[in-house]
Amino acid sequence: MKPIKFLSLLLHFSLALFHATVAHEPPPGGTSIIFATLGRLDYAFDIFTLPTGDPPSKTNELQITDGESVNFNGHFPSPSPSLLSLLANKTLIEPPGQQNPPPLNLIYVTERGGSSNIFYDAVYVDTPRSARSRSALEIPTRVQVPLLNGEGGLSMKDKPTVSGDYLVYVSTHENPGEPRTSWAAVYATELTTGFTRRLTPHGIADFSPAVSPSGVYTAVASYGEKGWSGEVEELSTDIYIFLTCDGTNRVKVVEHGGRSVEDNWISVYKATLPSQGPISIESVIVERVTPPGLHAFTPATSPGNNKFIAVATRRPDSDYRHIELFDLVKNEFIQLTRLVSPQTHHLNPFISPDSARVGYHRCRGATSDKKSTHLLLENVKSPLPDISLFRIDGSFPSFAPSGDRIAYVDFPGLYVVNRDGSNRRQVFTGMAFSTAWNPARKGVVYTSAGPTFASESTEVDIISINVDDDLGQINSFKKLTSNGENNAFPAVSPDGKWVVFRSGRSGHKNLYIMDALEGEKGGLYRLTEGPWSDTMSNWSPDGEWIAFASDRENPGSGSFELFLIHPNGTGLRKLVQSGSAGRANHPCFSPDGNSIVFTSDYGGISAEPISNPHHYQPYGEIFTVKLDGSDLKRLTHNSYEDGTPAWGPTYIKPKDVEWPRYGPQCSFEECYWLNKMPVLGHGAAPWDPPRPQCGSASP
Repeated sequence: MKPIKFLSLLLHFSLALFHATVAHEPPPGGTSIIFATLGRLDYAFDIFTLPTGDPPSKTNELQITDGESVNFNGHFPSPSPSLLSLLANKTLIEPPGQQNPPPLNLIYVTERGGSSNIFYDAVYVDTPRSARSRSALEIPTRVQVPLLNGEGGLSMKDKPTVSGDYLVYVSTHENPGEPRTSWAAVYATELTTGFTRRLTPHGIADFSPAVSPSGVYTAVASYGEKGWSGEVEELSTDIYIFLTCDGTNRVKVVEHGGRSVEDNWISVYKATLPSQGPISIESVIVERVTPPGLHAFTPATSPGNNKFIAVATRRPDSDYRHIELFDLVKNEFIQLTRLVSPQTHHLNPFISPDSARVGYHRCRGATSDKKSTHLLLENVKSPLPDISLFRIDGSFPSFAPSGDRIAYVDFPGLYVVNRDGSNRRQVFTGMAFSTAWNPARKGVVYTSAGPTFASESTEVDIISINVDDDLGQINSFKKLTSNGENNAFPAVSPDGKWVVFRSGRSGHKNLYIMDALEGEKGGLYRLTEGPWSDTMSNWSPDGEWIAFASDRENPGSGSFELFLIHPNGTGLRKLVQSGSAGRANHPCFSPDGNSIVFTSDYGGISAEPISNPHHYQPYGEIFTVKLDGSDLKRLTHNSYEDGTPAWGPTYIKPKDVEWPRYGPQCSFEECYWLNKMPVLGHGAAPWDPPRPQCGSASP
């Protein structure tokens, strides 16, 4: 690429960024919502690739995405005239010289700019091996184009594939209108026109689409009409196929696949469709491909390749998910990423059309580049113009009454920080959860001190901390409860005189109100009573209502819905019906008291959990609703666990807030059920030690 062309592209994107910044002037009376997402700010995902024909080593691994936000779930498309037509200057993707082949083409999901999108990158990587760039940031010649400009609006986009003139992908932009029903559906967008067609029938959710080499059929994982049952581990979905052109001729071809019923290992299977006659579940031949002794999942192949597949694995002798090839001729595994980064998780492999490369995403690691700055607040694009939306690097956040400071917990420890990321201080070192500021006593924060998810009789206490007294001293607090029976989730009345909290002192978790200064000694009375759990309360700004989550309609089921009650115990009514066995938790009033923000599984599950790192409840999204139960709005769209929202009184400019430190932590948990290794039964072959590819390789 000539320098003038590259500078022209930079100028174009700089002007676009300038206009976007000018457009985000704080609206009059605007507010902000912050929430937690388990592990998300530590992902720092980028897409990497290794050659399949060379020994896997650090010098052969190439980072091909640019380190902006998170980049994941890639696909190597075949060169397409439709892709080229999206470029304003076609010469940008012409080979620099006859000695070089065309660039490496990549389609992937990115969350830059605060929303999910699908990008197309064309990157030149074939310099001589001795001088090969290991990082996309070092590659001067690249083209980058967003493929969905407005199609699907604010929604999760996932699992992209380019087939001919069409981009096939998952989106969550259509509300099915039923509580606890997934919004995930497969769509096809024509690249040249933007015309979009839904391929999934209405009322049904589809996940993980895979387009056949011919482009004629698309296969998906789906519950069909039975819907999601609330699973949070491996989904018991079936496999369906349909015509890619319009979604018709939909047929179930495989009943629940994945985990073997004989030995309980998650394995890869092959379904062979009949060459003649109608396709049905009876006419499809299903064979197991990978042997027992390890978990193998998220398989990938390439057109015309009958020699090997790529899979992600969890082996009994490793704590990490790795990418391996499985030789279909010799029935043996070939290690790849474990020989390059043995203590890093690698996810969701994909293979190039010529089978020469395997791609995957992993954490890019800490670098000296400013793009890897860690974030305190990550801006998430909001569907509501007067509300800015942020993901915080912590849990259970709450705003100070003036909106200038935020309290949050980090398991363990409670912290206070200015909303611009400055003056971060730890004020309590013990295990704590939930935070609440006193509206009338400046600098006073309340929290629950003790273990989470504990029984009614476990000792958890409400404490208050004056974060402005004795600056620099940690653990200077006042204990407000005295019975030691799981007292948690404090919320303060607008006059600052009372605290509502949940307590297990009766043998059940119900709501109580006590004096905000002296605690139980200054006054205590019971607000709710019954053999159920009332919890996660929040007091309205006018003092008239207390919102809380309760399983009172099905005690002990784990199903929670939102209720309202007056502080004197009258006026109890349900606010949100979360669906059969559903969950609606962590309500928080808007500053004007007219609405509530909360987290819920109302939108079902948006992706197969095995494709992601671990989330305890991989379905939580942030919603708002008015006090009469109307105007329910979904604010977040992703496959993560969003929770513990707080609604602040001021509008924070929709821009990432960085920590004054650099380098992502790149640490997150593996799906915990993949840590469960079945015991090999009688007659089962032990897992075969994989051989390194092409002999030895650098560890």
